[in-house]
Amino acid sequence: MVDTSRSRRWPAYALAVLFLGYAVGKAGYASQARLGFPGGPVVSAAEQQSYFLPAATAQWMATVTGVLAAGVALATVTRWGRRVPRPVMLVVLAGMVLTVGAGAAIMAVDGFVGIGIGWQWYHGAVGVVVIGLLLAMIQSYAAATGGRRASR
Repeated sequence: MVDTSRSRRWPAYALAVLFLGYAVGKAGYASQARLGFPGGPVVSAAEQQSYFLPAATAQWMATVTGVLAAGVALATVTRWGRRVPRPVMLVVLAGMVLTVGAGAAIMAVDGFVGIGIGWQWYHGAVGVVVIGLLLAMIQSYAAATGGRRASR
């Protein structure tokens, strides 16, 4: 018999790597006090000046969210993360669907259809992959923790 909770850990690990890559990119831009993301659309000087936070502050905050998101992804598949009460983790994961999913959906729509932001088709492909990984991670967590509770 195949242990499905064990074989489905890879989406969480892949997302953790992606989130840490996001955090590193944001930290790089924070050190330069620039908005944007390496490889992403260019943020004009006018947009940077009109932003309500200093660019470095905004990018450092984004760096922290990337590290926190990687931690949440790892928490769905690790023993210490499984100690978090299931309802709490499901609320956190729902928040991730809303925030990360929305960002990935914007990348995908702009990359494939074009809504004026500047993401290219390959950014759109990354957005689709992130949405798929996020949903797979949540489904895996729900199945792994729901089955355990049902067997008690």
